[in-house]
Amino acid sequence: MAKNVKRKDFISTGLVAQNRRANFDYQINEKFVAGLELTGTEVKSLRLGHANINDAYGIERNGEIFMSNMYIAEYESKGYSSHAEKRDRKLLLTKKEIITIINELSRKGSTLVAIRLFFDEKGRAKLEIGLGVGKKLYDKRETAKDRDWARDKRNIMKNFK
Repeated sequence: MAKNVKRKDFISTGLVAQNRRANFDYQINEKFVAGLELTGTEVKSLRLGHANINDAYGIERNGEIFMSNMYIAEYESKGYSSHAEKRDRKLLLTKKEIITIINELSRKGSTLVAIRLFFDEKGRAKLEIGLGVGKKLYDKRETAKDRDWARDKRNIMKNFK
């Protein structure tokens, strides 16, 4: 284990990283849960919660889907080998899902964005990804207006009772 890290600090199941701006910047049409092809030091670093997926996006290469620009910090007690922090990581999806994603990515303005990174109940690293289209400024304003109205409506109903 790493220096000054206790067993209770490791994440065995649950959320590691989340992209909170994904739903604000993109209109997500379809979501998928994909496995990740990782090295040992990457998994150990993820268990410590050292990841950032805010700038991650999906690309297609040779009929496979890769997540690019996803940051996983170096593991402190790495020994003689380590991993590149921002390398392209292969997503493990079914053939049907890959075909759907490739067809959607071929359309203009469509993108594949990382939503959240987590460990499932079996302890495997999973990445929730979404196919979407980037929002314009007026769409973002409308989203903020709807969110504000929903909050005001809750407050009105709470005070009304």
